[in-house]
Amino acid sequence: MTSSQSSVPEHYQDVLVVEDDPIIALGLEDTITDLGIAVIRVAANVASALAMIEERAPQFALLDVGLVREKSFAIAERLTTLGIPFAFSTGYGADRVPAAFADRPRLPKPCPTEALAAVLRRQA
Repeated sequence: MTSSQSSVPEHYQDVLVVEDDPIIALGLEDTITDLGIAVIRVAANVASALAMIEERAPQFALLDVGLVREKSFAIAERLTTLGIPFAFSTGYGADRVPAAFADRPRLPKPCPTEALAAVLRRQA
């Protein structure tokens, strides 16, 4: 196990990934699994993500900003209300994220493993 793997908080064992590109979603699942996280749930749109959150709140979420014909900001609002930490994974610059979420981490696409591990450590 690498140092980035061992330092990911153990209480993050249920992560929600919101990503509409299946190839990117699979890559993120692999990356998150490699970090030692047991449960990774994937939603491709806002409605599915909100339903998953209501069914069982994740411990952390990674949100693609631009989904097909919608943005993930409604999900971000719900996570904020529930006090669940999250980060954005996006190719968009900071000016494309509403001011209410300006303090949230933004990871580039593709998302490097060490960058994701660092965000998980920081959000713990």
